[in-house]
Amino acid sequence: MSVCCGVECVVFLGCSRWAWKRCTHVGSDDSETWPLATYDEFEPVPRLCRLILAVYETDIRNPQFPPDGGYRLNPDWVLKHADYEQTLGRSPPYLIYADHDRKEIVMAIRGLNLVKDSDYKMLLDNRLGMQMFDGGYVHHGLLKSAVWLLNEESETLRKVWEETGREYQLILAGHSLGSGVAALMAVVLVNHRDRLGGIPRNKIQCYAMAPARCMSLNLAVKYADVIHSIVLQVRLSIFSPQIVVRLDCEIRIREFRLFVSQDDFLPRTGTPLEDIFKSIFCLPCLIFLVCLRDTFIPEGRKLKDPRRLYAPGRMYHIVERKFCRCGRFPPEVRTAIPVDERFEHIVLSCNATSDHGIIWIEKEAEKALEIMRENKSDSETITVPPKIQKLERLLTIEKEHKDALQKAVSLNIPHASEQVEVEIEIEEMEKEAAETNIAGSPKAKPELSSRGTNWDELVEKLFKRSESGKLLLKKESNSPQIQ
Repeated sequence: MSVCCGVECVVFLGCSRWAWKRCTHVGSDDSETWPLATYDEFEPVPRLCRLILAVYETDIRNPQFPPDGGYRLNPDWVLKHADYEQTLGRSPPYLIYADHDRKEIVMAIRGLNLVKDSDYKMLLDNRLGMQMFDGGYVHHGLLKSAVWLLNEESETLRKVWEETGREYQLILAGHSLGSGVAALMAVVLVNHRDRLGGIPRNKIQCYAMAPARCMSLNLAVKYADVIHSIVLQVRLSIFSPQIVVRLDCEIRIREFRLFVSQDDFLPRTGTPLEDIFKSIFCLPCLIFLVCLRDTFIPEGRKLKDPRRLYAPGRMYHIVERKFCRCGRFPPEVRTAIPVDERFEHIVLSCNATSDHGIIWIEKEAEKALEIMRENKSDSETITVPPKIQKLERLLTIEKEHKDALQKAVSLNIPHASEQVEVEIEIEEMEKEAAETNIAGSPKAKPELSSRGTNWDELVEKLFKRSESGKLLLKKESNSPQIQ
């Protein structure tokens, strides 16, 4: 009897400790050691959020739901505004905008539409280890959408970039579902820069708001100099075709794959999405089993699975709440390129709706930017000149990327390498050689080749051409009509 009581006490204490650690973990704990972001690197985020919000408008000249202060864009500079009728369900609606003041060409992609079957088909078109690209794994459905979108708009983007003197930056921005499409577009573009007239890698940038889990860890780290993921504190939302379930509790779960979120992370569950739909009315049971299972899975084992998908690129974590404190605090932005502990612990929160919404991300990002602006103006009056500060920060960002690549190799992350450093150095050498050749001979032109998968092979693998020459998804080749 005494032995049984002793065993019960041990089990009770063990379960109590486990429950306490999970219930007291908050989203800000994952980034508490990260350095703060600077004004210059975070400055594009609020205005890109406003551009994404503009995609939801039917008439940008007469907006119905503008954010505070309006969209702050010039309607005459909008090159294209595509809705679901124009995309035919192949991708979310998007907007192409030429910002001549800042010398940027922006493609903004909207998030998941809960009433569109095509969006769910895109999400569900994936299996573990289904699609490889550039030495890693990516989300199959989102990659197809990215390739289709590039095939449709690459000529427009190339033409605009060349007409503006080949000086403008190309920025891809997306929210939620659109963030995954934008991130994979950036990866494909970096490997096929000839599609845009040989645009340099350092002129391609991607900003993923509430990022989708769309690429393996080696790719997420490799493209951290191109892709920036913005995360707003704590939330979890689980999508189904008819209802949205939000959990009003503060517990910690390890690993949800596909599209369940922590801290504005859409894909977080190792459980297939269709199983979540089946378990929607017994979700607490599913959550408990996932927690219990992941308690006994070591971190190293998960890192060594090359098929697991992660949120892409460099992380920017907007922190505005504290443990056991009510309300929101002045937001601060932390940034890093994490390798291990890359937001693998899901925090369920009663702020599920607001923390994922692009409206709240825009508001909190604007507040954080205003605080950074004030701090920057104060520091400029008493410390080093801003040009030196900016140069030092650029060198720090480059060093953080190299350190992350080296750490990924040291942790034996599958397919991880430091090859991206060599590629960047080669691009710089090509650029210098091109300038020399152009100075010596006006007809000389640098030959830029794609170092990734061949574009035609990629298109043929994902699509099938109809008799009229239009691209059709392979699953839809027999029934070309899309609902």
